[in-house]
Amino acid sequence: MSIPEKGIEIPNKTPEKKQEELTQEQKLEREKKEKAEILQRYRHLMRLARPYMQGDDSKKIKKAFQIATEAHGNVRRKSGEPYIFHPIEVARIVVEEMGLGTTSIICALLHDVVEDSDIPLSRLEKEFGSRVAKIIDGLTKVPSDMFGQEKSQQAETFRKVLLTISEDIRVVLIKIADRLHNMRTLESMPSAKQLKIKAETQYIYAPLAHRLGLYNIRSELDDLSLKYSNRKEYDQIVEHIRRTKASRTRFINEFKKPIEEELARQGLDFEIKSRMKSISSIQKKMHKQQIPFDEVYDLFAIRLILNTGVGEDEKAACWRTYSVVTDFYQPSPQRLRDWISAPKTTGYESLHTTVMSKRGQWVEVQIRTHRMDEIAEKGYAAHWKYKGGTDKSESSIEGWIARVRESIENKDLSALDFIDEFQNNFFSDEIYVFTPKGDLKVLPQGSTILDFAFNIHSEIGERCMGGKVNHKLVPLNYELQNGDQIEVVVSSKTKVNEDWLSYVRTSKSKQCIRQALKKNQKTVIEDGKGIIKRKLKQLKLNFNDTTVNQLLDYFGYKYASDLYYAVGKGKIEHTQIKKFREENESYKAAQIKPKKEAKGIKPKKKDDILLIGGDSTIEFHLSQCCHPIPGDNIFGLTTSGRGIRIHRTDCPNAVAIMASYGNRIISVNWSSQKSQTFEVLLTIIGADRMGLVNDVTRIISNQNKVNICGISFDINNETVFEGKVRLRVLNTEQVQKLITEVKELDGVVQVMRQDEDEN
Repeated sequence: MSIPEKGIEIPNKTPEKKQEELTQEQKLEREKKEKAEILQRYRHLMRLARPYMQGDDSKKIKKAFQIATEAHGNVRRKSGEPYIFHPIEVARIVVEEMGLGTTSIICALLHDVVEDSDIPLSRLEKEFGSRVAKIIDGLTKVPSDMFGQEKSQQAETFRKVLLTISEDIRVVLIKIADRLHNMRTLESMPSAKQLKIKAETQYIYAPLAHRLGLYNIRSELDDLSLKYSNRKEYDQIVEHIRRTKASRTRFINEFKKPIEEELARQGLDFEIKSRMKSISSIQKKMHKQQIPFDEVYDLFAIRLILNTGVGEDEKAACWRTYSVVTDFYQPSPQRLRDWISAPKTTGYESLHTTVMSKRGQWVEVQIRTHRMDEIAEKGYAAHWKYKGGTDKSESSIEGWIARVRESIENKDLSALDFIDEFQNNFFSDEIYVFTPKGDLKVLPQGSTILDFAFNIHSEIGERCMGGKVNHKLVPLNYELQNGDQIEVVVSSKTKVNEDWLSYVRTSKSKQCIRQALKKNQKTVIEDGKGIIKRKLKQLKLNFNDTTVNQLLDYFGYKYASDLYYAVGKGKIEHTQIKKFREENESYKAAQIKPKKEAKGIKPKKKDDILLIGGDSTIEFHLSQCCHPIPGDNIFGLTTSGRGIRIHRTDCPNAVAIMASYGNRIISVNWSSQKSQTFEVLLTIIGADRMGLVNDVTRIISNQNKVNICGISFDINNETVFEGKVRLRVLNTEQVQKLITEVKELDGVVQVMRQDEDEN
C-alpha cells in the first residue's frame, strides 16, 4: 500500500534550541532529509500494520499520524532528531514486537500529544472515540504540580498506569513500548536522568514486561539497564560474546545435526533456533557464582519449534520431540521443566530439558509449538489471536490480572506504598499449593499459612491460628513450598495483631490485616498526631508538611501515619522530638553560616570529598546501607532539611530510591582528597590452612599499609573458612588492589566487598 505525500504535513521549522549554526542551504537540506526519513518510517509502519487492518483503519492511522505531526512539529529530542520519530517508533514496537492492532497503533502515535501540546483529550475523543481517549488518558503523565515537593510524581504516574490493568491492559503494553524506545535512545540524556530512567525500568517496567510474557522485551530492558549502570562490564561481556561467536556456531551446528535428521525422518514439520542468553543474565550469573565469562556454560539454548495444529496434538508432538532429543543426548532428570501441562501464570508454555552434549557440555533444549512460541515472543497480546481456542495459558495470565484487579481495589495505600506492594507481590516467582480437596491455589513465593487462609476468605484469615501442611501441624508463619497440601486451623478466640503483618507476603493479606487493625490504629494515630502538634507548638515549630517530612526523615519512617502511630504508642518520646528541634536548628545555622562551625555540624570545605553540582559546601551524609567510598559510582538524594544523602549506584536500595524519587536525584562527584579514610568490609572464602590469617594480615597491613579495624575467621565443615576483615581505606582503587592480592594467596577462592556484616 503506497502512502501519498499529499495531506501529510511534515514540520518545516527548525528547533529553537541551541545547536551549531547552519546556513539556510544546510537547513533546507536537513529538513528535506528529515521529511524523507519521517515518510519512510511511516510507510514502514503501515506495511507492518496491514495484516491487522480492517475497513477504514488505514485512514484512522493516517489521521493519528497527522495529529501527532501537528503536535510535535518543531520539537526535537535530546539527541537532536525530530520528536515525531519517537511516537512512530513506539507504534512500530507495538505492532511488530507485540502484535497489537489498529487501536494500539493509533494510541501509540498519540501517546504524548495531550501532555506535550495544546491539543485537548476531547479532540482525540471526537476523532477516534472514547476507547482511544481513555487509553491515551491512561498514558498521560500525572502533572507534577499536583504534588508537594516530597511526593513522588513517578510513583503517582506508575500507579495511574497500573490501575488501568483493570480497564484496558493496552495502556500498560503501550507504556512498556514507550519505555523500550526511551531506553534504546538513552545515550543522549545527562547521567542523572539516565540513572533515574534506568532505575524506573528495573523496578517496574522490566518486571511488568516479564509478567505479561514479553520475554524478549524484558531481556532487552535488563540489558540496557546494565549498559547504563555498568557500561564497562556490559562492553566486556559484549566483546566476549563477539569473540566466541565462531566456536559457538560450530558447536551448535554439530549438536543439532542428528536431531534434525531424525525429526525429518519421522516426518515432523519443525525449525531449530539457537537463543543467546541475555547480557544481564550472564552478568548476574558471573556475579552470583563468582566466575569469569569462560566458565558460564549455559550461554545459549537450543529451541525446537514444531508446526502443528492448535489442539491436543501439540502436547504429544512436544513429548515425541523430547524423546528424539534424549535418544541422542543424556538428560538431567533434575532439569526437566514441563510448562505445557501446567503453564506459567505469564502464559508461557514450553518443555525444557538440559542434556549432556558429546563434548561434555550441558545444553538447554526448549521444545514448543509455533503457537506457544508466538505467545512466548509476544506475550499477552498473542493470547487474543488464540482466544476461544485451546489456549490453556490464557486462564493463567487472566488469573494473574484478576489478582492485580483485586489488589488495586485498596484505596488506602499511598502511591509509593502501592508501588512497593505491587512490586513485591506481582513480580515475584510463584508456588502451587493445594486445598484438602485438591483445588490448586497460586501464591507468590514466600507466602505463609496466613496468606493461604486470607486467600480463601478474609474471615478464615482473621480466625486462623495455624495450619496443617501435609497433615503436619505448623505455625502461622510457616513458609509454603511447591506441592504443599494445606488445611487451615481456625479458632473463634484468635485476634488479629500487628505482628501478623510481618508473617504475610500478599497484598490481599496485608490489606485484610490492616482493615482489621484500622479501628484501633485510627485512635492511636489521632492521639499521636495530637501529641506531635502540642509538642511542636511548645517548641515554637509549625505543624506543616515541611516539618512532618523532616520528622519522617529524622526518625526513619516512610509515612506520616506510621510516625503518628509510633508517637501514640510511646515508641517515640517527647524528649526525642526536642532533640530533633535542636539538631534541626544546628543544621540551619550551618547552612546560614557555612564558614563557621555550628554545634555538631562541620561545614564542608573546598577540599572536602564531594562536589555536589560543582559546590563543595553543601551538607551531605554518606549512606549506611551501602557505605560509598571515593571511586564508587554514586548519586545524591535530596532530603527534607537534612542535606544530601549519598548512595552507590549499585546500592541494594538504589533502584527503588531512583524509581520513586527521580525528581530528587542529583549528580555528585568525588573531589580530590588525600588523607580521609573510609570503612569497608571484605569477605574472604577458601580452603583452610596453617598460616592463612597471617598471610592475609601481612598483605593488608605490611605491604599495603592499610589499617585493620576488625577481623574474624570461622571454619565450616573443618576445611572451608569464611573470614571478615573490616578496613579503613582511601578509595576503591585501594580496595580492588587488596582484593586482587589476597585472591592470589594459596587456598583463597573468593574475596568480595560486602555492604553489611550479615553476622
